[in-house]
Amino acid sequence: MDDDILPLIKSIVPPLTSKKHKGQDGRIGIIGGCQDYTGAPYFAAISALKVGADLSHVFCTKDAATVIKSYSPELIVHPVLDSPNAVEEIEKWLPRLHGLVVGPGLGREDLLLKTAKEVIEKSKARDIPIVIDADGLWLVTQQPSVIQGYQKGILTPNFMEFTRLYESLHHEPMDSRDHQRNVMQLSVAMGNLTLVLKGEQDLISDGSNVIPCSVEGSGRRCGGQGDLLWIFGSFGTLGPCCLCSWDAQECESIGGCSIRSLLSYKTVQQSGVPATRQVYHHIGHDPGDRVSLQKAI
Repeated sequence: MDDDILPLIKSIVPPLTSKKHKGQDGRIGIIGGCQDYTGAPYFAAISALKVGADLSHVFCTKDAATVIKSYSPELIVHPVLDSPNAVEEIEKWLPRLHGLVVGPGLGREDLLLKTAKEVIEKSKARDIPIVIDADGLWLVTQQPSVIQGYQKGILTPNFMEFTRLYESLHHEPMDSRDHQRNVMQLSVAMGNLTLVLKGEQDLISDGSNVIPCSVEGSGRRCGGQGDLLWIFGSFGTLGPCCLCSWDAQECESIGGCSIRSLLSYKTVQQSGVPATRQVYHHIGHDPGDRVSLQKAI
């Protein structure tokens, strides 16, 4: 990683101070969680708390709520995602959130995708930063305009999700020989959104530059690791990175990629098999342990 980038990533970590009150270091919302997928929203929400956010809300379906609540009493779980007035129920919480993550465990049911789309629109109207991953990217592939051009949006596709989205927008097969070029082209096509292509070498682009993250991770891509990626950027939008000249969202994204890779690598060295639960356990459990977080970077 470039020497000039690392200090900027470290600067995102908000300082620990007794002068703040509950919620000032990050109130995060997760849109996702259904009968089949309860782990992804949990990992996304709990990881936010572990890196320093104060409150994590999960907006999920009714049949997923009890399961997700049983994983941790620290999460605020709202069983409203499949209710008739889901958008209204979620919208009333939006003024309290600093960032939104759409997609972990969302599923592809039309009703849930429709709700997610409307929540994204409501969040854009409030200028809330939005990270879209997993089945949220399926929605974007079907309807790119839902996030196209929104400068506080971040997309975090894996290779297959990236390929679907690229070919949907360009209407031709993707040439996989030049990933950096493809990432930049797709970012431009999406209105210069920050784009994170996850892979052996994560690539981050805003359509003008491509920043590679080559921090060594694990050789295994188990389910759930991608749900840990967004955690750094989600509350990093509150940090002082916005004061620097380098693009804040790119800075947050490469920070998230670096932390995920470092934790995966650490897990492999100690246990040999990087199950996602083991990976996130390497994040300091004390949400106020910002010094340890900076050392991890």
